[in-house]
Amino acid sequence: MRKPLVAVLFALAIAGAGAAPAVAAPVSAKPATASAASASADTKAAAAPTLQAVNLAGTVALSNCSGSVVRFPNSLDTDPALVLSNGHCLSTGFPEPGEVLVNQASTRTFGLLNSAGTRVATLRASKLAYGTMTDTDVSIYQLTSTYATIKNSYGISALTVQDTHPTAGTAITVASGYWKTLYNCNIDGFVYRLKEGDWTWKDSVRYTSACQTIGGTSGSPVIDQSTGKVVAVNNTGNEDGARCTENNPCEVDASGNVTVRAGINYAQETYLIPACFTTGNQLNLSATACTLPKP
Repeated sequence: MRKPLVAVLFALAIAGAGAAPAVAAPVSAKPATASAASASADTKAAAAPTLQAVNLAGTVALSNCSGSVVRFPNSLDTDPALVLSNGHCLSTGFPEPGEVLVNQASTRTFGLLNSAGTRVATLRASKLAYGTMTDTDVSIYQLTSTYATIKNSYGISALTVQDTHPTAGTAITVASGYWKTLYNCNIDGFVYRLKEGDWTWKDSVRYTSACQTIGGTSGSPVIDQSTGKVVAVNNTGNEDGARCTENNPCEVDASGNVTVRAGINYAQETYLIPACFTTGNQLNLSATACTLPKP
């Protein structure tokens, strides 16, 4: 799971606060540059639609992860805004397998970034609307600000969550508010079951190798470069080649066969989420089309 790694933070501390930007920037910036330069013929075919230049506007930095201000296709400008991140990024720790948190009071804060990655505001939650690590790895906070307030005050619009399943081969950007960095690659395919430690996630997104996300990128929106919409939320990667352990997820197919892909990173799809929110961006897990795990 892509929270900031203890080893990374320790190394930065040893190097000194003044050296931190020099350590972080080269590591996190390389994937975006390399991936753009090494597009294969298959990637070019998948990128046939007109691609947009994705930036960091609308992303947020959490205390331990990344995230983004999001809206759904039916959200109104007057609705309270939402922040999307990972379930394993909750300040209260990892939810247990089978645990689903709903409408819990929260005053968590988020640093809002503009297109250049400059922090322009601090947004505050009124509650954790939804959080789980069962079947998916997601947290959704409701803010004290509306979309209109954020747009009028800071000139930043929310990212829209796509409500249809993503497609293999799609050119994507993983936009990390924590590191203020963009990772460009493609959707390599989908994983029937992704198992990491005690947790199992369904129908996960697997990236091509160009997206070498690191600790702190957890919760980053995965943005379709052709539409600008969020199709997944970045959450983990196999760091050491180990099998199905924490920070080393494994792929399990429908027959139970296990595959380990060292150095490959993953995300959780988000297209199921819009159906579970109704008028006023309020969570409704009883909605007919809602299939998110329930408490």
